[in-house]
Amino acid sequence: MNNNFVPRWKLRLRRRRKKRLIRLLLFFLIFAVIIFILLQFKTVKNEPVEVKTPAVAGVRDEQTDRSSLKAVVENSLLETKGNYGVVIKNLKTGESYLINEHRVFDAASLYKLWVMAAVYNQIQSGKLNPDQVLSEDIAVLNKDFFIEPDKAELTDGAVTLTVDSALTQMITISHNYAALLLTKQIRLAKVEAFLKENGFKESKVGTSGALPKVTPFDIALFLEKLYKSELADQENSQKMIELLKNQKISDGLPDYLPDKQSSEPVAVAHKTGDIEGFKHDAGIVFTGKGDYIVVIMSESTSPAGAGERIALLSKAVFDYFNKK
Repeated sequence: MNNNFVPRWKLRLRRRRKKRLIRLLLFFLIFAVIIFILLQFKTVKNEPVEVKTPAVAGVRDEQTDRSSLKAVVENSLLETKGNYGVVIKNLKTGESYLINEHRVFDAASLYKLWVMAAVYNQIQSGKLNPDQVLSEDIAVLNKDFFIEPDKAELTDGAVTLTVDSALTQMITISHNYAALLLTKQIRLAKVEAFLKENGFKESKVGTSGALPKVTPFDIALFLEKLYKSELADQENSQKMIELLKNQKISDGLPDYLPDKQSSEPVAVAHKTGDIEGFKHDAGIVFTGKGDYIVVIMSESTSPAGAGERIALLSKAVFDYFNKK
């Protein structure tokens, strides 16, 4: 008798057992894979996620929900024919959006922000008195600041103002000779030193007839430092903000925002700039839901159209922040 002979029924039984074992192993393998995937998903879900955005000297701190604010700005700038530089920053949440923030523009009257801060620094240190009377011949100012006769607003007479009055006229009505009077008093070198001391690396005061240059980034940085009382003590910082709130040229940022007669009035501390093809407005908007910075600088062949675009963009940003 052959000892190696195995009945067929036993072979079938062995095959069935083998198949069951394979099925059981496959089941446990699939079950283990499912458990592993679930554990991995739970770990990722519970792990805190850090969103890293570029941080540049206090302006680009945080960009939460960036795409929505991005859409607001870009939709407002659709079909523009000029060049725009924009910085928006919510000072409460840090949410921000920037476009062409490092583009260099002619500063126009935005340079008066630097003069204002440098003068208040001298008032704070006791080197200047707000009631001190300053006086200079127009012709001397034109010569000192390389203003050609055909481009001079005034050519004769004199300008005489107290420091306080000169500050008020320089900011609220953008009086050019009030600005020159103050600059001559404190000297252009002091304004240049102010820029360096406060990290405004992209700003140039302009010398030997060259026009002042600035970027939206530096102006936004200036406004944030002013808001945080980093350019002067709290008292003088507040005086500067109040001066900017009294701006009389209001066809830009504040144009379509709620005014003082509104149930929820909005205050805008801002400074405009307008020279040839350049149209700018930059400021801090104070609202019940949080304060924010808006800097809009433009270069175009239609400054009037740019002014309207600035006002519309300002309104769109206001609506965005106040409907959240």
